[in-house]
Amino acid sequence: MILDDARMLADKLKASEEYQTYREAKARAYAQPSTAALLDEFYALRMKVQASSVAGTPDTETTEKLQKLGELLQFDAAAAAYLLAEYRLNALLGEIYKILAKAVDLDLGALEV
Repeated sequence: MILDDARMLADKLKASEEYQTYREAKARAYAQPSTAALLDEFYALRMKVQASSVAGTPDTETTEKLQKLGELLQFDAAAAAYLLAEYRLNALLGEIYKILAKAVDLDLGALEV
């Protein structure tokens, strides 16, 4: 059954190097309260920027705050490692989604880069 295959893929993802690296990096970053607070603020700002972009009303001020916070987080080794690991895991998940979408002739349109 196809859902059994999906569960098997989920288990393989959990065992993947990308996920293990992500999980460990996240634990290290969030173990530091100041880093955890900055990361939470980063994600809140990112969500706000994405929402305003989708709504067609770009928020320049929030975008600038997000960029500055992102730059600040790059100076924190634990945060930088976590964000990189998150990016790599998301890239892997994106590739899997593209493979699945292509198999069923799903047009990803604007999602494709």
